[in-house]
Order: sequence, then structure tokens, then C-alpha cells
Amino acid sequence: MKHSEEFLAIVAESSARVRECTVDDVVQWRKATKPIEIIDVREDSEWNSGHIAGAIHLGRGVIERDIVAQLPDKNAEIVLYCGGGFRSALAADNLQRMGYACVWSMAGGWKAWTAQNLPTESP
Repeated sequence: MKHSEEFLAIVAESSARVRECTVDDVVQWRKATKPIEIIDVREDSEWNSGHIAGAIHLGRGVIERDIVAQLPDKNAEIVLYCGGGFRSALAADNLQRMGYACVWSMAGGWKAWTAQNLPTESP
């Protein structure tokens, strides 16, 4: 998908303020049994087509509204992912503004995860 310059500009702004992790980081954290919450911020249709095994779904359109009820611990380790890493950066920026201290945006998102044939599931 070709993104507009305007969209890419706001993603770049947000990305400068958030921490980014890789798929390999997430795999290692899981192997080390590091308690992390993985949140899929994609649209419902994307989630229903498949998602990272064990992930929580809070779509980009509702995450700011619903995150406190779902994860009230603002010190929880949270990894957000989307299709390629743009929407997750935007969401991570907003969660940080809401007081969440340990938020990561996973670079490459779903595409990078599935490219490595890592565990997925469908509802």
C-alpha cells in the first residue's frame, strides 16, 4: 500500500517518541517468559484473518478508549503491532501520553511476524 506523505509525516513524528522492538526481541522476551502483553491494533477484519498467538485485540480506533479497562497497570510491558509498524507507532505514542511507561511498537508488524513463520491463530 502506498501511504500519503502526510500520513508518513505523522508516523515519523510519533516514531521519534516511541521505542521500537523487533520480532526477534518479542520472540526472545517470550522465551525468557518476560511478562509482556501483545496487542494487535489492526482492524477487526485483519484480526479475524489471523493474529499473533496469545495477542489481545484492541483496534487502532478504540485502543485509547478501552486500554485502561483492559490493562490498568500502566507499568505493564506492552508490545503493539499492526500490519507493518505504522499504526502501532501512532498508538504507542498515544498510550505513552496516557501514562503507559513500557510501550513498544513492533517494527514490521504482522508482515514481519508471518515472514518468520511464527505462531499465529485465528478466532
